[in-house]
Amino acid sequence: MVRLKDIAALAEVSSSTVSRVLNNDETISVSEETRKRILQTAKELNYQTIQARRKKQKSKNKVPSVAILLFHSMEEELNDPYFHSIRLGIESECNRRGLNNVELIRYENFNPRKTNDNDLDGLIIVGKVDEEEVSKLNLSKDNIVYIDYSPKHSKYDSVIVDLAEATNVLIEYLFRNGFKEIGYIGGEPETYSEQGNTTFEDKRYLAFKSRMKQEGLYDRNNVFIGKFSMTEGYRLMNVALKKGNLPKAFVVASDPLAIGAIRALKEAGVKVPDDVSIVSVDDIEMAKFASPPLTTISIPSEDMGRIAVKMLLDRFEGRKIPLKVTVPSKLVIRESCGSHLNN
Repeated sequence: MVRLKDIAALAEVSSSTVSRVLNNDETISVSEETRKRILQTAKELNYQTIQARRKKQKSKNKVPSVAILLFHSMEEELNDPYFHSIRLGIESECNRRGLNNVELIRYENFNPRKTNDNDLDGLIIVGKVDEEEVSKLNLSKDNIVYIDYSPKHSKYDSVIVDLAEATNVLIEYLFRNGFKEIGYIGGEPETYSEQGNTTFEDKRYLAFKSRMKQEGLYDRNNVFIGKFSMTEGYRLMNVALKKGNLPKAFVVASDPLAIGAIRALKEAGVKVPDDVSIVSVDDIEMAKFASPPLTTISIPSEDMGRIAVKMLLDRFEGRKIPLKVTVPSKLVIRESCGSHLNN
């Protein structure tokens, strides 16, 4: 253990002078050269004052302050339980880990300057928030975890699901059951920024278009894009019904969209799956209680939230390498897709 007299001997001053310099005693009168020599010697010997050691110990014992930044409003979250489930996963894991100082920020109320005033240690972002907005925070990139989005996997931790792969699993399932004329109902995701929200083509739709074109089966007339909600699923299917010549099956980008679409079909007297089969993505709790129950891709959304918390804590422990975790998904077969061959 380094003592004051060790520094004093090397710096050629008294122990009391060393103590007063290291503790920033403003009443001491020493030359700047002597002050620098004492500080340099202490640094080389890796000496820490009692105050510094106490501060370090206090910091070590401090419970980190964590915020969750959600790009969905409360209403949008209720319309899409996928994101609600992610949030529950984050909150339950924070509670389990003793992180009781967790702030919930919705994007419409997000103010980087105000957030900086909260002495934040870590941030978990749910959704596609523009990186420039996040860079305004006085927060190390090492202490930021994205969920459902990976803007720069070489820079930020992220937890995602491979939606393109999930879509291809659904298409292959339909192909195996003899379907060739397949429609698509989906939404356009948004990236949120101060300059305004920007929509872009969803990975599910891009995967659908690519696979169907590969088979020579893609028909833009059978594609219906809107927003991600049950109401939109109902509206988009009604648009498809008015056009006529319904495909024998639909890949739908989310369970809420699919539930809305099934309602529209029922009102039109079109039977699911006898007349039209429906497959979708999410496996929200409501999917098994839909009429008929949905064939869908199950995504461990709550686990995505838990994993994000673990990754953030791992960062606090000193991990420097950013990680990108892709959670597995699986096909859950229920009654909304008939197994009969489509001749």
